[in-house]
Amino acid sequence: MFSAASGGCLREFDEETKLRITDIEMSVDSVKSTYAWFNVTTYIENQGTDSTDNVSLMTKVFNQRTGLLELKQEKEIGLIAEEETRTIIETIHIPKSGNYRINVAVIEDGDVSSERQVSLSGIENLPTDLQETGIQIEGIDFIVRGVTAKGVVIENDIYLKNEGAETTEDYQILVKAREMDARLIADKKWISSGEIKPEETAIRSINLTVPDNYNYIVEISVWKGNTMIITGEDYVQLNPEKVIDRDQQVQNKNVDTGDFVVEEEWLYEEPEETSEEASPGFTWPFAAISLITALYMVRRRLQ
Repeated sequence: MFSAASGGCLREFDEETKLRITDIEMSVDSVKSTYAWFNVTTYIENQGTDSTDNVSLMTKVFNQRTGLLELKQEKEIGLIAEEETRTIIETIHIPKSGNYRINVAVIEDGDVSSERQVSLSGIENLPTDLQETGIQIEGIDFIVRGVTAKGVVIENDIYLKNEGAETTEDYQILVKAREMDARLIADKKWISSGEIKPEETAIRSINLTVPDNYNYIVEISVWKGNTMIITGEDYVQLNPEKVIDRDQQVQNKNVDTGDFVVEEEWLYEEPEETSEEASPGFTWPFAAISLITALYMVRRRLQ
């Protein structure tokens, strides 16, 4: 969950200070795979006489874990008239991973007149802009295609939906089967998404071969060049567990993957209409004539 919280003033200023930051608002401007852009709206009120022409707004972004300065930018404001409230909007971009403290300060003639802060957390949970990619992972189905000495062949059917307004690009998709406990990669392969029209859902299938009797996380990541734009995951349990009493005793369930092997699909086709010339074997008129001829020959022999 994404959250922004204002921390109030960081310092007190003397009675002669005229400019005050009364409020700060944060809104999401754009979210990419690794960075997010935010609009920082600062409200500055002049509680005294006209300010000088040398007024600016300084914005600093600090990483809350390390305390390091991630971003610093300054914007010239100019004169703020008596009793005027000025609204200043700045755009900042920061990595999605991490929590941040944003300090905003009004500077007049080189001196800080007012200063406030906002905290940001949960940025990694913000979804990537649909207008950028359009593509979403709707779900994954698993089918056992075979059991060999090398392992279990699992077909992964990936449902991709275009929720954007335009046809998607042809993205590359990396599919990985990761063992749950050791986190080892059992198999991985690349496929293409192909172009998907707006509001349509496409199914892209790929086979992965994994050792039997283990549990796996199947990880899906969609790539645009060298940038990962969206991810998803689901689970395949070839060694599931069940609770067998009130004390939460856990016991392995034996799953014979051979029982779930699905052969290649076949399509039902309507039989074609046949004619005497095209159909091999006996047609019904020929069979009727043959029967009549046979009866006539038997009658002649009996006479």
